[in-house]
Amino acid sequence: MATEITMPQLGESVTEGTITNWLVKPGDQVNKYDPLAEVMTDKVNAEVPSSFAGTIKELVAEVDETIEVGKVICVIEVEGEESQESSDQSEQTQGTKDDVKEEKSDAATNSSDTSNKKRYSPAVLRLAQENDIDLNQVEGSGRGGRITRKDLQSMIDGGNLPKATGNEVPKAPSQEAKPAASKQPSRNDEGSSDEVTSDDRTEQIPVSGVRRAIAQNMVKSKHEAPHAWMMIEVDVTDLVNYREKIKNDFLEKEGLKLTFLPFFMKATIDALKKYPEVNAKWAGDKIIRHKDVHLSMAVATEKELFVPVIKNADEKNIKGLARELQDISKKVRSNSLKQEDMQGGTFTLNNTGSFGSIQSQPIINTPQAAILSVESIVKRPVVLENDAIAVRHMVNLCMSLDHRVLDGLICGKFMAQIKESLENMNEKTISVY
Repeated sequence: MATEITMPQLGESVTEGTITNWLVKPGDQVNKYDPLAEVMTDKVNAEVPSSFAGTIKELVAEVDETIEVGKVICVIEVEGEESQESSDQSEQTQGTKDDVKEEKSDAATNSSDTSNKKRYSPAVLRLAQENDIDLNQVEGSGRGGRITRKDLQSMIDGGNLPKATGNEVPKAPSQEAKPAASKQPSRNDEGSSDEVTSDDRTEQIPVSGVRRAIAQNMVKSKHEAPHAWMMIEVDVTDLVNYREKIKNDFLEKEGLKLTFLPFFMKATIDALKKYPEVNAKWAGDKIIRHKDVHLSMAVATEKELFVPVIKNADEKNIKGLARELQDISKKVRSNSLKQEDMQGGTFTLNNTGSFGSIQSQPIINTPQAAILSVESIVKRPVVLENDAIAVRHMVNLCMSLDHRVLDGLICGKFMAQIKESLENMNEKTISVY
């Protein structure tokens, strides 16, 4: 029996996924739970397992195609069921709609069901355009009369091409540079006209699932949460000297580099425990305060931004936080983050100083109540209490807060607590172990 495999819901709020790589091809035998495809969502990269044992019959979704949750991505011939020929005979004798849907063969599908006749994948459109093929004259072998890339390739190989005579071939998006600029008017939902320009000095970059999710979440956050912002400067000269003194010993003992970030994480966590009002979220008719600190850490790649969570961060020392930070960074770089790695955060810390920023205004990771950015540590001349001027290591801490949940007073106390902790971090006050 031909059974459809659909795009699963790979996260609580995930509504679609993008096929990044097929791990099988038509004709392959698969066992139950064998991975079929690699899928990228707005939260994680994951593999889609087979729900049945059988033979892959058709790959409905193309690589780089974004599919909604519940939509068909491939068709599998389940083992232990009747052959296609017997299925054809069965549907003719039984005559029920359910049997026709579940048991008809590809041949019967093409002759009676053309619901997908004009549903073309980007690969099919591109191949048709390149070879001037009239898709209206092609009989598809896919479900619902869908024309597959294999159908067109067979025609091309056999030299029997139904040529397009006008504008029958839908235009596929092309990434090749065109010799001359061209303009096409397009209409939005309100009926207004916009001009899309394409020439040899521009290129169109497809929006990935992660980039689309980032855009949606940022717009939602700015639209829903009334952002307020504050910044403090912190003298971390003692911390810089302490870290410089112990970093080589730490590397030798633990096998990982000791950066400044675990110290900032520790100071933030301690402040969150002292001021739980900040470790909270907006929930419509109530505010929820968390007793545990699950620290969301913004980790960026060249093209994407992920925010994995360090669970129960308040139970870890500097060494533990450094190791957790290394682990989540490795997962991001190797695309091995799982759904549970991204869930449950109560407060977000953002290390914008890693690329030289000295001041920023972060957007809140809703529904959390606040986010803190650690900027770059720089040397600056500072006026000391005795009016002497000295060169000190200074860092700015920038905080965005949801004014529905928090006010300036409590956030000022929260930031002052972090400042006090950092300015007093030295070999006498804190140990990394």
